[in-house]
Amino acid sequence: MDEYSREDILRIAEDENVRYIRLQFTDILGTIKNVEIPIKQLGKALDGEIMFDGSSIEGFARVEESDMFLKPDMDTWLIFPWSSDDARIGRLICDIYDIDGKPFSGDPRSNLKRVVREMQDMGYDELQLGPEPEFFLFKLDKDGGATTELSDSGGYFDLQPIDFGEDCRRDITLTLEDMGFEVEMSHHEGAPSQHEISFKYSDAVTASDNIQTFKLVAKTIARKHNLHATFMPKPLYGIPGNGMHYNVSLFKDGNNVFYDENDEFGLSPCMRYFMAGVLSHARGFTAICNPLVNSYKRLQSGFEAPKYIAWSGSNRSPLLRIPPSRGKATRAEVRSLDPAANPYLAAAAILKSGLTGIKNKLELDNPVNENIYEMSERQKESVEDLPSTLYTALKAMKADDVVREALGEHIFKQFHENKSIEWNMYSSQVTDWELNEYLGQY
Repeated sequence: MDEYSREDILRIAEDENVRYIRLQFTDILGTIKNVEIPIKQLGKALDGEIMFDGSSIEGFARVEESDMFLKPDMDTWLIFPWSSDDARIGRLICDIYDIDGKPFSGDPRSNLKRVVREMQDMGYDELQLGPEPEFFLFKLDKDGGATTELSDSGGYFDLQPIDFGEDCRRDITLTLEDMGFEVEMSHHEGAPSQHEISFKYSDAVTASDNIQTFKLVAKTIARKHNLHATFMPKPLYGIPGNGMHYNVSLFKDGNNVFYDENDEFGLSPCMRYFMAGVLSHARGFTAICNPLVNSYKRLQSGFEAPKYIAWSGSNRSPLLRIPPSRGKATRAEVRSLDPAANPYLAAAAILKSGLTGIKNKLELDNPVNENIYEMSERQKESVEDLPSTLYTALKAMKADDVVREALGEHIFKQFHENKSIEWNMYSSQVTDWELNEYLGQY
């Protein structure tokens, strides 16, 4: 990430004919929000003097405490490549501050920074996070609305002419690179019309910023190809859903503390404690990492969706996988997340869980190196699994004090209340499946 000063941004904005600025932030549910200002207000924005009404944002504040400040992170400055040359649009990601000048406890980005400071107080410099978000490219209808009509019939790593989304995926990648992303891989995923673009790891806050920017870019560029990019976890029955694996490692003084050259498997005690912490709180943070009713259709449907709380270095069915790379690339891959998750909250919950494992020196269970989906039912009973619905995930979340601490009381309460409403709305519906299955029989 480039570093910018106030003067740098003002100069670049003038040189590049920027006419509008989007002050971007993320609400508790992970939705990107923004306040757009004209260029004349840029100096005021850079000084953190732009206010907005927080009561209009889901889960932020009540009317009587609604005034909030947007404090931009100047290193997030960029110009959207798709904006017109005669009126270009700049972007700054902001933290939310209360009227008293303190970080707002309901701001997911500020909350992640709080957990990162806890990590630093323990002697570590940063959590390196490499996300792998998957998405579908579906066709739009004649009115520009989203459909689930496939845009190709390709499979894993397929090329044209089977993969008609390749041009769109390439344009998304080129746009990301124009915006400063270091894209490591771009390919067709296992399901028809499914794709993945992986970008280089970075610190937890920057990686979370990048996920949000990536989603915005994917949706914007897809529209130009008459397609809709969706990060919905399980839009179609019978094919794999969208995951978002998190590759995580802790660094200190430029060294990866997860690596131990003297260990048989190259894994340090710190890494084993961290992994044990993640596994012990996996049920508690599932509602955060899989936040939709639809998320559990992916987790319960097979296709290597990692619903089992175990770890392995040799197969992809458990929740935690240890890729074979060692040295600075030693990492744990958390495979249960889906891209509907708020990346700031997911990173905070996973980091806090891992740090708790280190603090308490939790012992890591033995790995499960066989494909859990091919085990007998009796064998599977020995492996704990994730919650099977949003309802049971919310119950597990409420019972986990570490996850509550990771979110802070404000976010925890608002998230739980909102998602409980979502579950109640869903569970009271009568679906087509129920009508087809029961109407004539009973």
